[in-house]
Amino acid sequence: MINEIIKNGLYDFYEEIDTWQEAIEKSCEKLIEKNIVDERYPKQIIETVEKYGPYIVLVPRVAMPHCQEKAEGVNDTAVAFMKVNKAVCFDEDDRDKDACIFFTIASENPDKHLENISEISEILGRDEIIDALEKVENIDDLIRVQKEFDI
Repeated sequence: MINEIIKNGLYDFYEEIDTWQEAIEKSCEKLIEKNIVDERYPKQIIETVEKYGPYIVLVPRVAMPHCQEKAEGVNDTAVAFMKVNKAVCFDEDDRDKDACIFFTIASENPDKHLENISEISEILGRDEIIDALEKVENIDDLIRVQKEFDI
């Protein structure tokens, strides 16, 4: 999965992002640049998080921004990666909902959507991968982690 993200140029790195809303917008930027989604998609994710809470933070440190399959503004299926050095706060009362690693999923194809969620879940089940991704600061670091863990 990470190999596909690298190959397609769907990655970004930031020192700090002020709000979780801005983090979601930035996590979608490469998907928008590649016309995988349009500007409606991050707005839908933000609205959904505002309605249901930070459901996208699956485990501490890791968020998976996404909306339902076939959401408005989705033209293709892909996953983007974003790393923020200073964790983004989604809930002041629950710091386990802070995230610095973002896997943003856009899904036009329901089978590929489930496959992507499954692959991300495998990554999330391995603390050593999350620890390594948390230290990533640039594309060279991401390539190193991809090769080390074959993800």
